[in-house]
Amino acid sequence: MLYMAYEAQTAAMAPLRMAAGLTLEGLDHLPPSLAGTTLARLQRAWCELVVGARITHVRPDFGIDHVRVGGGFARVEERTLRRTPFARLLHLAKSQVRDEPRVLVVAPLAGHFSTLLRETVETLLADHDVYIAEWFNARDVSAEAGPFGLDDYIGHLVDFIEDMGPGVHLVAVCQPCPATIAAVSLLAQKGSDCQPRSMTLMAGPVDTSRSPTKVNDLATSMDLSWFETNVVTVVPPGYAGFGRRVYPGFLQLAAFASMNLGRHVNQHLELFRSVFQGDCEKAGAIRGFYDEYFAVLDLHADYYLETIDAVFQRRLLAEGRLTWRGIPVTPASITRTALMTIEGERDDVCGLGQTLAAHDLLSGVNPSDKAHHLQAGVGHYGVFSGRRWRQEIYPVLREFILLHA
Repeated sequence: MLYMAYEAQTAAMAPLRMAAGLTLEGLDHLPPSLAGTTLARLQRAWCELVVGARITHVRPDFGIDHVRVGGGFARVEERTLRRTPFARLLHLAKSQVRDEPRVLVVAPLAGHFSTLLRETVETLLADHDVYIAEWFNARDVSAEAGPFGLDDYIGHLVDFIEDMGPGVHLVAVCQPCPATIAAVSLLAQKGSDCQPRSMTLMAGPVDTSRSPTKVNDLATSMDLSWFETNVVTVVPPGYAGFGRRVYPGFLQLAAFASMNLGRHVNQHLELFRSVFQGDCEKAGAIRGFYDEYFAVLDLHADYYLETIDAVFQRRLLAEGRLTWRGIPVTPASITRTALMTIEGERDDVCGLGQTLAAHDLLSGVNPSDKAHHLQAGVGHYGVFSGRRWRQEIYPVLREFILLHA
């Protein structure tokens, strides 16, 4: 019923958005003498808000067709190296590949597509051979494919790392940090030749008891049955995943947006002002962010509930009690993988110290192979996107990977 109510609301708003879109087309064809009037500019600004304030469920393109390499440019082509019903290992292959470290970016499965990491990936491409673990929208996965839980997520990471072979460097962003530690632990426990050379964990909830945030409080404020009853629903007819139990992306988006509602309102007011004043560059930047932010995917119910339980409520990895398909996960067994953690000073999603906790868990790693970077002045998204990511965080990460290449 929850999903069907959302679909009905979306359908009810469609005529208004269509009218706004047609109005924008008409405004584009006005003569300059009319297009510059106050009325026309007001109409354009209002219609931009109406058209842009919509949730989509289709993965945006990375849109990275070339990247600067040294003094020139290299073409970039997306190649799928491995595909399952739930995910794929994607290679952003450059036309000019030097002897560069191979980096596997572990994208979160937390309501947005991997393209939310576009700037992270594009920055890494300048100096690295980049791959990404990309997760599919649960509502597009046939129910016949079976369930997908936290163990399956970890298992996919193990498989992807082994597919890439020895010498890989991992960069996990936010939510997958605990699963990434588990995957590397399992590789170490079985003595795999594919143990990564380095693992960088960025703003991830390794131990959520440290500096708890609103996200942590929400996850622990109710028992697991409350989440299953109130936010898990079934994919309605009309989609490949019809009948699959999911935590809808639109609910995840609403939860995150409500945490910073004032900021989002102010950004949309700024978008209105920018369009009205003809500041195309600023309006384009805001519009681009929200086009990505409003593109959501559904999470598999098992994965969502098991993550709430294992990472936030019982903190199994931090407590040394996590298992994978019955096998104890022992991060202390990791000895050959260097560790770097990165946190943002103003992160209101993953509190200070939550990612740093990985250093205690990976007690087998030589202290000289560990590093931590606390970035001043950034919130959660600023850890992996924006000016400070490019100018201050990335150079530190690049040197860390180079040191352990």
